[in-house]
Amino acid sequence: MSCDNLPGNGHVTHAAVAGLARLSDPALADWIDANVAFPNGMVDRITPATGPRERTIAASFGLGDDPIPVTCEPFRQWVLEDHFPNGRPPLEAVGVTFTKDVHAFEAMKIRILNGGHALIAYPGGMLDIEYVHQAMAHPLVQGFLDKVTRTEIMPYVGPVPGTDLADYAALIRDRFSNPEVADTVQRLCLDGSNRQPKFIVPSLRDALAAGGSIDGLALSSALWCRYCAGTTDRGTEIPPNDPNWDRLTARAKSARQDPALWLAMTEVYGDLGQNPRLAEAFARHLTSLWNLGTALTVQTYLAGA
Repeated sequence: MSCDNLPGNGHVTHAAVAGLARLSDPALADWIDANVAFPNGMVDRITPATGPRERTIAASFGLGDDPIPVTCEPFRQWVLEDHFPNGRPPLEAVGVTFTKDVHAFEAMKIRILNGGHALIAYPGGMLDIEYVHQAMAHPLVQGFLDKVTRTEIMPYVGPVPGTDLADYAALIRDRFSNPEVADTVQRLCLDGSNRQPKFIVPSLRDALAAGGSIDGLALSSALWCRYCAGTTDRGTEIPPNDPNWDRLTARAKSARQDPALWLAMTEVYGDLGQNPRLAEAFARHLTSLWNLGTALTVQTYLAGA
């Protein structure tokens, strides 16, 4: 059972274990395929990056010699595929959810929680907001999260056993707003070139295919582009925040004059960069971000103008 929090972790583990066995003993690999279960699992708990605050907290508990103390929110969720070959521990007694459909929970988390993080990250960053709970206290940032989640993400999240999606979205909003977690906006902005194609683009693809609204998701992409240009609306320099930062910064600056250059990143957008609806909305929002700034651009989107 893999405890690595990546999609399809059971399938990945199965491929690694059976594949390695097959290199030396094909019969063993066949036996593994036939007899060993690799249940998929999903865990969810917001864990901020370690910084001075976390070290101070650790020191207050007599753990000052710990160089990398880890803090986390009170909420926790562990969902496991009920797929075991010979019985299992009664982990449901301590709160584990067993299901035949881990992927439904996984898709909900990726689209609403991880996608929600991406939605608040870049407007928060552009407005020089340091902490996530402070971003959630800003009416434009919270309004942006709520509207895009409700109108452009949730309609394309499938049913999840025992879960009401509206209640789940409200829970996510409360978790993001918890000041005790002290998660940083900078952490949410990290590695956008890896996170955007996983957390935003799938919702964008589904909305385009269904003929639904994409205005907020296009604005989210435009905010990411504007952020990668390297300065906030106030002119604060943004430190490198992506493994591809230099390349992204150069492209983001060029996209100010030619927005299509940003959508041409097929490693992020695939063929969606050729979609005329996305191209129009993205260019309109990016132009507004440069000319009017983040606050007025988000305000215009929320007003439906």
